[in-house]
Amino acid sequence: MFRELFSNPARRDAVIATGMAIALYALFLYLDAYDRFAAFMKGHESWELDEIILAIFLSGLSGFVYAWRRLLDLKREAKRRSEAEGEALWFAYHDPLTRLPNRHYVDGRMNGRNKNATSPVSVFAIDLDGFKKVNDLVGHHGGDALLTTVAERLRQLFPEDTVIRMGGDEFCVLSQTPADAAEEMAERMVDLLSRPVIIGGIQVEVGTSVGIGHNHDRKERLQTVMEQADLAMYAAKRRGRNGVCVFEASMREILTERVRLETELREAVRAGVIRPHYQPLIHLDGGKIHGFEALARWTDKSGNAVSPAVFIEIAEEAGLITDLSGQLLRQACLDALSWPSETRLAFNISPAQLTDRLLGLRIIQILGETGFPPRRLEIEITETAVVRELATATQTIEELKRIGIHIVLDDFGTGYSSLSQLSNMSFDEIKIDRSFMNSLGEEDSKQTKIVRAIVGLSQGLGITTTAEGIEQLSQLERIKELGCNLGQGYLFGKAMPANHVAGFLAGRNAQEADVRLGR
Repeated sequence: MFRELFSNPARRDAVIATGMAIALYALFLYLDAYDRFAAFMKGHESWELDEIILAIFLSGLSGFVYAWRRLLDLKREAKRRSEAEGEALWFAYHDPLTRLPNRHYVDGRMNGRNKNATSPVSVFAIDLDGFKKVNDLVGHHGGDALLTTVAERLRQLFPEDTVIRMGGDEFCVLSQTPADAAEEMAERMVDLLSRPVIIGGIQVEVGTSVGIGHNHDRKERLQTVMEQADLAMYAAKRRGRNGVCVFEASMREILTERVRLETELREAVRAGVIRPHYQPLIHLDGGKIHGFEALARWTDKSGNAVSPAVFIEIAEEAGLITDLSGQLLRQACLDALSWPSETRLAFNISPAQLTDRLLGLRIIQILGETGFPPRRLEIEITETAVVRELATATQTIEELKRIGIHIVLDDFGTGYSSLSQLSNMSFDEIKIDRSFMNSLGEEDSKQTKIVRAIVGLSQGLGITTTAEGIEQLSQLERIKELGCNLGQGYLFGKAMPANHVAGFLAGRNAQEADVRLGR
């Protein structure tokens, strides 16, 4: 008891002061101090001791008032300091923009309080698809407004659960949603977060990838379940926009390799080591070179060639595709300046780029920087991407055609575009997907009928047709009979580095000269 009483300095001082006051009172009472003092003052009236004592008393009273006011100031200062410390602590564990708990909240509090979850917990890891493009379109203030809207929607969907902003465009929800209802909840989340938002009079929208981790046996650490949800989220992103995926053990190995490739890809983009190679496009009537299609090629640190189907997908998911595409187009334009003036450059646009409303301006800017003539550039857009991003695709196509760039509908026949979309978007060329070449056969075969219909449609609309994947003479003869204009494939030449193009052009021109001279 006495230890607790004297542990507080203020309480200890109060006890000591009270004890001293009681001791002095007892002493003065024993010595009859007041009567003696009164007699002394009466005997020395000329000393004016009563006035001196009054002055001392008033001074003491003033000191007491000062001390009381100072005590009030100290209490106010302590309160302000406590509030400031509380606010600093709040900001340490919360995101000031969205007012949600942040990553430090998870690391410093949730793990400390719930090292082992005692009740079923579903963790949702959320990543916004296409957020960087929104930032480019409406600026960082607009991006902040979108993040705030996303936070509000998540709070509405999970009013009783913990919603966390992990950083950037990533969020996390620690939920009591049962495992058997988690996927349905994730689908509702995707639908809610993907709805358009009006920012500064501009309608913007983002996709959402959601990964789900579960604490099935009630013994998993919260951090482990969150890592599982992250792995599932990356798997969902690989499946495409607005994907939902539940964690599986096999995802760890896949993600490890994916992270390695993404790290190397970031370094490669930063160093500019991914280069365009060029595959020839040939006029089927006469064999003259129409142009070259630029195709990205990358060799990783171990010396292995990485398939474009792999690293382009990673670039899209990691938000690197805009920088990578810009680098490749800029280099391709510079390389193509050395080609004959009538030789075209064909360049592919990633489906992910078609959600970027600034895409047309980016391409026009690169043409201005390099001095490459717009009339010599062909931009290839896949049919599937056009259908999925119809409004943005229409805007981009109009911007590019306005300055003379040719627009090519790539991989035609594999998507779901309608005839009205084809006519409204004014394509200059259609590329028949290589899958039709692989099975191009007899006159009455299904593939032959489809190709004939595509060529007939193109001729009716006044559009050039190009056949991809021509590898055999029989395919070449068949596609020429069907009326196709241009061809591309290993039969004419594989993709080659820029320093081989001049030799290819010279050899091709020599062949054409021999044909004209009858050699």
